[in-house]
Amino acid sequence: MAERLARYACAFDAERVPEPVLACVRQRLLDSLACALGAYDARPVRVARRVAAAAPAHGASVFGMHGLTTPDLAAFANGVMIRFLDYNDGYMGLEPGHPSDNIAACLAVAEAEGASVGEFVAAVVIAYEIQMRLQDAAGLNRRGWDHACYILPASAAAASRLMGLDAERTAQAINLAINGHIPMRQARSGALSDWKGCSAANAARNAVFAAQLARAGLTGPAPIFEGEMGFFEQVSGPFSLDVEAFGSPANDDYAILRSLTKTFPTNGELHTAIWAALDLRDRIPDVAAIRSIRIDTSAFNRRVLADEAKWRPETRETADHSLPYNVARALLDGDITLESYAPAKIAAADARGLMARTTVTEDPRLTAMFPRHLANRVTVELANGESAASEVITGPGTPESPMSDADFERKFRKMAAPHLDPAAQDRAIDFVSTLARQTSFEPLFAAMRGSGG
Repeated sequence: MAERLARYACAFDAERVPEPVLACVRQRLLDSLACALGAYDARPVRVARRVAAAAPAHGASVFGMHGLTTPDLAAFANGVMIRFLDYNDGYMGLEPGHPSDNIAACLAVAEAEGASVGEFVAAVVIAYEIQMRLQDAAGLNRRGWDHACYILPASAAAASRLMGLDAERTAQAINLAINGHIPMRQARSGALSDWKGCSAANAARNAVFAAQLARAGLTGPAPIFEGEMGFFEQVSGPFSLDVEAFGSPANDDYAILRSLTKTFPTNGELHTAIWAALDLRDRIPDVAAIRSIRIDTSAFNRRVLADEAKWRPETRETADHSLPYNVARALLDGDITLESYAPAKIAAADARGLMARTTVTEDPRLTAMFPRHLANRVTVELANGESAASEVITGPGTPESPMSDADFERKFRKMAAPHLDPAAQDRAIDFVSTLARQTSFEPLFAAMRGSGG
């Protein structure tokens, strides 16, 4: 399988990427930049930048930072920024994940290698294709492993493509990336730590390093998927993957077009519960009159977003993955924003009180829709005995109701406003909107540093 993935990455035709796919890459890039700016002041992001700054090199840029660092550390620092808020794009197959976690690695290697923007676009499409097809093929979280496992082969293949490696060395990069860097699901279990927003970025960093090693001639364990002690046996269980069916000009079936984007800075599987809560808030006279809240959801959401720790969140990382907290906060505030996860909001008595009156139940009908639809239903009972319910099957950011270029621009400007003046925002947006005509990544990083360039 590693060899088939490598051949796909090497044979991908960068000159024949169709306009809808190129448009999607532009949107995902601007969306990632918005997420990076929104997270710019977060403590783990500051840590990642300090580590990158401590290793100056003739390599790659970090958002907001003067000077260059090594490509793997740039991939990590930028990746933490993109991922930290849980606001970047996502995809739900048998395994959840965030395919834009690969974008930081693609940017870092493309810049360091002097690769063309066309090759950068190809690398992004390749990474999405590999990660999302793997997410469709096998679930990992029930077996104790993190979805960042799938970033390892995706970013390794994309980095190898940008480095100009042949199929043999690309396969070795995949072997090396997977064998030495399998992340555990504990990063997203129980009370969540800083590492929840860093695990995917670390997988991308390790993939870049693996591609560097493969380029230098290092070989890795093989067959990494099918071997006696390989990925199938130790991590995922056996599965098949029809690499011949991956996106190409012959079939026009590119996975990136199925990726989801976010209107709230929180876990994607609970977005429809937020929309349902917002609908109810407009229909009930007084939130204080709520006697009880019932959330009907899928088995996955009940297990992952309503486990014991999610009923008493103490950190942003736990709160933004808590189904009862987000429904309570949406009912109270009429929105979910970055401020929804401020410590005072998380600890507030009004939210805790609503959560104490909440139950979360699996509805087999909603489970049957999963993962095609991430549906939720919220029912509130009022003190006078009246009740109201709202069920949302799908919402903005899905293939049925995609966000527009204007939506992504608004999201970018909202997240950029504390850090970039309007002129710098304009330059970043212009770079992305004219991506196919760009010849260097320097204007993008200059814009992301603000008016000082």
